[in-house]
Amino acid sequence: MATKRNVSSTKEEGPVIDEAIERNWEIPDFTIKEIRDAIPAHCFRRDTFRSFTYVFHDVAIILALGYAATYIDHLPSAPLRLALWSFYWIAQGVVGTGVWVIGHECGHQAFSPSKAINNGVGMVLHSLLLVPYHSWRFSHSRHHKATGHMTKDQVFVPHTRKALGLPAREVDPEGDGPHSALEESPIAMLYNMVMMFVFGWPLYLFTNVTGQDYPGWASHFNPYCDIFDSNQVSEVYQSVAGLLATIGLLTYCGQVFGSLAMIKFYVIPYLFVNFWLVLITYLQHTDPTLPHYRENVWNFQRGAALTIDRSYGFILDYFHHHISDTHVAHHFFSTMPHYHAEEATVHIKKALGKHYKFDPTPIPQALIKSWKTCRFVEDEGDVVFFKN
Repeated sequence: MATKRNVSSTKEEGPVIDEAIERNWEIPDFTIKEIRDAIPAHCFRRDTFRSFTYVFHDVAIILALGYAATYIDHLPSAPLRLALWSFYWIAQGVVGTGVWVIGHECGHQAFSPSKAINNGVGMVLHSLLLVPYHSWRFSHSRHHKATGHMTKDQVFVPHTRKALGLPAREVDPEGDGPHSALEESPIAMLYNMVMMFVFGWPLYLFTNVTGQDYPGWASHFNPYCDIFDSNQVSEVYQSVAGLLATIGLLTYCGQVFGSLAMIKFYVIPYLFVNFWLVLITYLQHTDPTLPHYRENVWNFQRGAALTIDRSYGFILDYFHHHISDTHVAHHFFSTMPHYHAEEATVHIKKALGKHYKFDPTPIPQALIKSWKTCRFVEDEGDVVFFKN
């Protein structure tokens, strides 16, 4: 039986769920089989040809946008040139994020029944976006296997009270917060958001920022760090080689077309892709209404349910291949192709009932809410919610 205490527990003693009780949070008790049985069997079928049509769709739009952009600098109006370049950067970033999502599906073996096709396509698509394909595939698999787990999840792991240097709750004069009015000022928030959205993804790849605190240089470019198992070393090297090949290609294009052209045609859209990636993943797993679990409470299906579906509007959902508004389905069944996820979500929603989470809050408002209220969790307890 669950108990209410102020100290850590062992499995023999039973889980400590003080915060779950305080917030009227019901820990779900369903099985993966129950959820899977609620979804039509065809939703799990992978169709290689159909998957490739999405690659061709996205690549065709990217090439068309790039070709059209070659005419921008020939226009006489400077304001018009700026407006059209801005449109190009935003549009290319949106479509490029869709390419990133397809590469991510390859990493989950959701693109095709063939492992060779999955890894071949994923390697190409992610390398062209400067993502170390296998390295990220391995760490992302760990994230899926331990979503919402305080000590095993791999990304957007909450800071604890102790890690932020805050006093223990019982002696903290500010209690559950807020703890810093300065950090909530508009200027500070804007600065920190810009830092996260511009540098967050590269820093995660290079230094595992927001991930688990592994010893030494934990990096997607270090095959010998604790992110990876010993049998994954060679594929991490392949990932690095893929990035080096892309960097070499970009360097060559810079010499042929000029550095400014590469910045306008590739670098700025690349930054927009990173922005969407960080925003989407942050809001999928960071919300004041969702807890994190420790070992005594966590299991796979409970962790998978610690995910929020959000819609970014028809256009963005379409070009992002519904990675945001069907993410709960993706976490339960990551080998399910994205083109079946909308249908599967209808059935998952019914099967999960009140444990299915969809937040209709407008994205800017949801970002500000999560940013201001999701700073840390308590060091103790088996169900912990964000505090500020």
